[in-house]
Amino acid sequence: MKTETNTAEHRPSSIIYRPSFFKATMAIVQKDLAAELRSRELLSAMLVFSMLVILIFNFALELDVKVRQSVTAGVLWTTFAFAGTLGLNRSMAVEKDRGCMDGLLLAPVDRSAIFFGKAISNLAFMLIVEAIVLPLYALLYNETRIFQPSFLGVILLGSIGYIAVGTLLSAMSVQTRTRDVLLPILLFPVAVPVLLASVKASGGLLNGATFAEILAPLNLLIVYDVIFIAVAFMVFDFVVEE
Repeated sequence: MKTETNTAEHRPSSIIYRPSFFKATMAIVQKDLAAELRSRELLSAMLVFSMLVILIFNFALELDVKVRQSVTAGVLWTTFAFAGTLGLNRSMAVEKDRGCMDGLLLAPVDRSAIFFGKAISNLAFMLIVEAIVLPLYALLYNETRIFQPSFLGVILLGSIGYIAVGTLLSAMSVQTRTRDVLLPILLFPVAVPVLLASVKASGGLLNGATFAEILAPLNLLIVYDVIFIAVAFMVFDFVVEE
């Protein structure tokens, strides 16, 4: 009996620990946030770029108050789109250059957890930039209506859709030598629906449109978010295998 017990105790286990989907996703998010807090490379680049765009528009658009109000949505989403693209490209490039992507792919977790972890961290970076850009824009353009809850909700929906498709495409382009140029070429045509819907919905809110008038772009934003999150969930495994 003792021999059998000792044999059972010392028998090597063949079970590999696999963390839950939620724990794996949150671990990737925490890794990205901790790395960014140490280096501050990604956020600083996105913030500087966003502020430069806002300042350029401020000096270029020496227009009357009504015209400035009409271009607010376009200026803001132009800033968010270019800053978000810069952050998406840099986020995946860091993983590739430091060899972290190979470690993530070798981890015993579902590959889709890697996508959601990277998407959540990219969304967090973009929301931080937006939280700083909006007060700056309100100060320069004397526009306080951008802080209404409905307008902020549209920004959140648009950011989710943009980051979802951007994270998937950045994972595809990061394997190429021309990743800095390839990502915008791939991303902007695919992100046109979410950008147009975001501009139309946010512009309508600023111009006093009724809920029925902005219902169509809002529905487009929601459908776009759901579809591309589902598509990324299904194909991300094949994307990172290539």
